[in-house]
Amino acid sequence: MKELFVGRTEEKAILKKALASDHAELVAVIGRRRVGKTYLVRSVYKKEIKFEMTGIQNGSLKEQLQHFTNRLNFHIQPIIPYSVPGNWLEAFQMLTVYFEHLDRKEKIVLFFDELPWIATKRSGFLKAFGVFWNTWASQRNVVVVICGSAASWMIQKVVRDKGGLHNRITRRIALAPFNLAETKAYLKGKKFNFDHYQIIQLYMAIGGIPHYLKEIEGGQSAAQNIDRVFFSKSGFLKEEFDLLYPALFDNADTHIKIIKILARKWKGLTRKELIAAGKFSNGGTLTKTIEELVHSGFIAPFYTFGKKKKGIHYRLMDEYSIFYLKFIHNKRLEEKGMWKKFSQTQAYKIWTGFAFENLCLKHVPQIKKALGISGIYAETSTYRSSGKKGKSGTQIDLLINRNDHVINLLELKFYNVDFTLTKSYAKTLRSKMESFREQTKTRKQLFWSLLTTFGLEENEHSLGLIDSVITMDALFAEGD
Repeated sequence: MKELFVGRTEEKAILKKALASDHAELVAVIGRRRVGKTYLVRSVYKKEIKFEMTGIQNGSLKEQLQHFTNRLNFHIQPIIPYSVPGNWLEAFQMLTVYFEHLDRKEKIVLFFDELPWIATKRSGFLKAFGVFWNTWASQRNVVVVICGSAASWMIQKVVRDKGGLHNRITRRIALAPFNLAETKAYLKGKKFNFDHYQIIQLYMAIGGIPHYLKEIEGGQSAAQNIDRVFFSKSGFLKEEFDLLYPALFDNADTHIKIIKILARKWKGLTRKELIAAGKFSNGGTLTKTIEELVHSGFIAPFYTFGKKKKGIHYRLMDEYSIFYLKFIHNKRLEEKGMWKKFSQTQAYKIWTGFAFENLCLKHVPQIKKALGISGIYAETSTYRSSGKKGKSGTQIDLLINRNDHVINLLELKFYNVDFTLTKSYAKTLRSKMESFREQTKTRKQLFWSLLTTFGLEENEHSLGLIDSVITMDALFAEGD
């Protein structure tokens, strides 16, 4: 069955422009594991790829060179197969000879997938690749695509290379997971008729990773699908966590430790708080690890309103990791229907609240569009303050600080019915607004905006307090 290809409009356009240009192109495609990088490149360049090699995870130099030779023999189909070269300089010389004798009326594509697995320390690959590009490929009618799941490695070793590849990348694609609109299109393309509420539940558990979405089946509710892919004996996502981080990072133990700490601190931690929680050394190694997790999209930095660098806190944003650590890790899962049982617990209610917040934070352009402020410059942030002098602390899920002298304070609520504002909760919102104004000394107009699944049931407590209401449907729009 042919795999469904939806979205990726901008990314496909970049690849097609590289193919249509009148000069050599070196394209870097970066994105986390399972996000669809390989499928994107193969789909756009299916007729033009004349050489393709995928690195072997944890493969030795000898194994990588053998694999290179196997792929070269596959593409060339020589009468006498090529012998394995002694190093990468020899390997690229073999590739050069092959392409010099190829009938090249049209532009051709070379594709090196999972580059970090090939270009290991002391392998000499990047140096040889730089020579290959600078002395031959850059002067030919070719597109060379390099692809890798270890986003930070790709950026540091290739995009920001100080050696032979310095400033050689001509186009760069950062492939992100599907947003809600793309997820809906993907499921619809598979003839699955899910409404927005069902899709949001699926997204909060597995995110917009195409390879994970392939496991979803039609004719089953979100709860049934989640139960099957996570909790059944053959569930695809039951053991994915143990494979995910080691496939992306060398010495992944620190990465995993940070993920597990942030999974317990859903509102996020500052660097100082993270160091204290994990007893990490405050140095370059921690900085590098945090950067790798940020570049790969697992965690994200958020600014606290009114503070610059010191106000940054890191929040776990990967839906799958959050779900796994909350409901799978170190749990005894002995029977079918576990998710139905979990959904009756307080832990489930807490998780849905946090997961919905994350989902909203990933769809700020759609929120701005729903508020009618897409054309107004605005900065987004969160807000949290500790209580002082007997006063309680204040937390606000999301703030949109607009250039027209207005700040939208957003309350994000996941409910299975219309949200009803009680007298006590209305008092809490008024207190939050007063505290925010007092603590930040802002003179801007403050508006409370409610973003919830099905909307607000207006009553005497909401009138005059909630200025705008956004439902989950708005999150499925294409952002401006």
